[in-house]
Amino acid sequence: MTLEEFSRVLLLSSGVLLLAVLAVRLAVRTGLPSLLLYLGFGLLIGEDGLGIPFEDAQLTQVLGYASLILILAEGGLTTRWSTVRDVLGPAGVLATVGTAVSIAITGAAAHWLLGLDWPQAVLVGAVVSSTDAAAVFSVLRQVPLPGRLSGLLEAESGLNDAPVVIAVVALTEIAVGGEQHSWYFYVGEAVFELAVGTVVGLAVGFAGAALLRRSALPASGLYPIAVLALAVGAFAVADVAHGSGFLATYLCALVLGNSRLPHRTSTGGFAEAFGWLAQIGLFVMLGLLADPSRLPGALGDALLVGLALTLLARPLSVLVSLLPFRLPRTELAFLSWAGLRGAVPVVLTTVPLVSGVAGAQELFDVVLVLVVVFTLVQAPTLPFLARTLGLQSSAPTTDLDVEVSPLGTLSADVVRVRVGPGSRLHGVEVFELRLPRGANVTLVARDGSTFVPQPRTALRHGDDVLVVTAAAEREQVERRLAQISRHGKLAGWRDRG
Repeated sequence: MTLEEFSRVLLLSSGVLLLAVLAVRLAVRTGLPSLLLYLGFGLLIGEDGLGIPFEDAQLTQVLGYASLILILAEGGLTTRWSTVRDVLGPAGVLATVGTAVSIAITGAAAHWLLGLDWPQAVLVGAVVSSTDAAAVFSVLRQVPLPGRLSGLLEAESGLNDAPVVIAVVALTEIAVGGEQHSWYFYVGEAVFELAVGTVVGLAVGFAGAALLRRSALPASGLYPIAVLALAVGAFAVADVAHGSGFLATYLCALVLGNSRLPHRTSTGGFAEAFGWLAQIGLFVMLGLLADPSRLPGALGDALLVGLALTLLARPLSVLVSLLPFRLPRTELAFLSWAGLRGAVPVVLTTVPLVSGVAGAQELFDVVLVLVVVFTLVQAPTLPFLARTLGLQSSAPTTDLDVEVSPLGTLSADVVRVRVGPGSRLHGVEVFELRLPRGANVTLVARDGSTFVPQPRTALRHGDDVLVVTAAAEREQVERRLAQISRHGKLAGWRDRG
């Protein structure tokens, strides 16, 4: 590649990125995941559009896996432990047992409706059985759901990639005539890979968090890099140990994102930026790989498989998995409709495509059309369904951003508090915060200027407040500020009585 060609690539890439960023606003207004617009960009600049040729399925698979790692890392880093703590059990069952039920039912439908052989039919069921983390995170975080329900959907989407990848790889080996094993061999292998992924993810996460808390790095920008390196490294370690790298990445990121690390807010923003970049690049690449002239011919099969998946397989998988947990019927109904598909199923079609499975190209076309059509149908209806079922959350928003910076060897931290528009810190005077001993409000930034507050200084919406605290009191300071942000300055008095 010459420098002139390099400049042209940069011009095209920057143009696509800017259009993708602007497209997010349109996506927010319409309730559609922006990933569909990115896919459209890829189709427009592809061989049948601007004429850019791209037919490398193996490169798509490798870059697709890399993108999914970043997307899962971003999802874990930005998921609050408080929202998923009580639903990890149901989410884990839905991601494993529910996935198996979905594969079986969708595979049977593909066999009977499309006339596929059983190995190919079950492979179809496996490919489309994973809910997509990118789609779920981008859509559901705009729907004001109860914490338990949104946490369950987010945790499921983060956890179910691992068992689906294991199933797709195993079924691909069977489809190409590889060594045959009994069903319990594959079940045992899946359990082993998930167990290794869990152990590696948690170990890397907790060890990395302990290391970063004890390291006073010279620049704040190094913390996000270290966190992302740990999440990606967890994938590599688990994969080398023949475990599930995707599960390791998500769990490692979940631990790191909830470990109260220094510069946590900037780390979340850094991960979110990489997550967006991965989504944009992934869907543009999938659009480039697709052949628009073949897609209309896949519409009929995509509708048949999609209807079986959405109206039969997904509801039954939710019912079988979550019935023991006694969830309300309204939540079960919402979960049945909210199983969004996105990048993961399309990327997984590259596994049989690279391996030379018969009909793999047709499978890619069917899954791509299925994802587009059913995302267009499901995503915009989720807010309406939540309102109809009475599931919109009325809980007050804390609207409080807290960031912690270490003070080297002084055993002290600086806590930066952003008073958001919904925070009840507005109007609270500094002395009314009743912070622990060893903590003090040292600076307030307001309307472009900064000043040292007095005890009677009242906080306002939009203020950036710096609190210097002894490291041992940091968690208590954050907890106290969060209490007041939710419930006002009288929060805590009742407990004292």
